[in-house]
Amino acid sequence: MKRFILAALFFGLMLLAWEWAYRAKLWSPVLLPAPGQVAVYLKEAAADGTLAHATIITMRRLLVGYLVGLIGGLPLGLLTARWNVARDTIGTMALGLQTLPSVCWVPLALLWFGQSEAAMLFVVVMGTLWSVVIATETGVRNVPPIYRRAAMTMGSKGLHMWLKVVLPASLPFIVSGMKQGWAFAWRSLMAAEIFVTILTGFGLGQLLHYGRELSAMEQVIGIMLIIVVIGLLVDKIFFSPVETFLHRRWGTSNA
Repeated sequence: MKRFILAALFFGLMLLAWEWAYRAKLWSPVLLPAPGQVAVYLKEAAADGTLAHATIITMRRLLVGYLVGLIGGLPLGLLTARWNVARDTIGTMALGLQTLPSVCWVPLALLWFGQSEAAMLFVVVMGTLWSVVIATETGVRNVPPIYRRAAMTMGSKGLHMWLKVVLPASLPFIVSGMKQGWAFAWRSLMAAEIFVTILTGFGLGQLLHYGRELSAMEQVIGIMLIIVVIGLLVDKIFFSPVETFLHRRWGTSNA
């Protein structure tokens, strides 16, 4: 409760400082509108359904691409952790491609798939896949050797060892990788929605892009705030509780 109150006070002070700076004309209104103007835009966009429709489209694209990235990344990460030849090939490629900015995949996606949903899906998958591969490999390789030795003395080996010992012990690292993959998926999708135009479905990234085209700064700031709020909600509702539970369950929590 104290943390919530402190956060509310902090953001309240930030809004007051923003409003004061706007009234004091420390910058041009064209560059950054007043908080009230942003609130009016968000209210109107919510009232006419634009905001809800764009959010649903964006979240659908994000979830599909993220799940595909997880389905591909987890087994690849296990392979790279299990065999050195996979680590030297797939692992090295994953490390290199993870450093590639998400926007770099957009031209390739446009050439391969055109202005389509497939292009957006490809960019999101590429943004998610490699971080999940690296996190899974790191998690498996950081499992304490004593766990394996103890399991071997009790007769565990092969697939049983991996499913009952190695994989559960590496879950805290894997969930952290999934969280990082979610963040990369967000960035990838925003890059895709800004550059890929699909007339049948405008997402949050496209609203952001059209706000820039129209010099509607209240729209740009409003959509950015919505993106931040969604990211925080997903982290607080899903990832943080799961991480806390796993770290406490496995005894790796500092608390």
